Amino acid sequence: MFPAVTDLIPHRPPFLFVDEIVSADAMTLVARRTWRTDEDFYMGHYPGAPITPGVLLCESILQTGALFLALSRTGQPGGGGLPIVAKLTEVRFRRPVRPGETTLMQVKRKEITASFGLMSGTMTCGDARVLNMEFTVTTRESSAIGAGAAAP
Repeated sequence: MFPAVTDLIPHRPPFLFVDEIVSADAMTLVARRTWRTDEDFYMGHYPGAPITPGVLLCESILQTGALFLALSRTGQPGGGGLPIVAKLTEVRFRRPVRPGETTLMQVKRKEITASFGLMSGTMTCGDARVLNMEFTVTTRESSAIGAGAAAP
């Protein structure tokens, strides 16, 4: 059994896009998210034909990466500081995600240093790939976050 997502990362609704950790080991973490039909962003993206905004799909993978860092750096809930995205590359969208669909996000460790986690991420919905991306996440103490800075 894994800790609750909210015990590992600071994100909270309405900006929490991971429901639970499915599996984890030293190299990989898999998480799940069901995109609820009542989420506010569907009202405007797009009326009559709603799809999940791509930036939120990326955010879901970034939050999965933050979960990986929290588990790998501290080995326990609550440690590790605020996750901050440092770089996104090679983002490729393959198919849209619609309200009510459940996605799996998988992050794989490429390199972890004292200050950064370089990872690759994929999202699937059933047997279909939704997106893949490469990214770098770092963590900072909340007191080190300057005015105007944002965590993923």
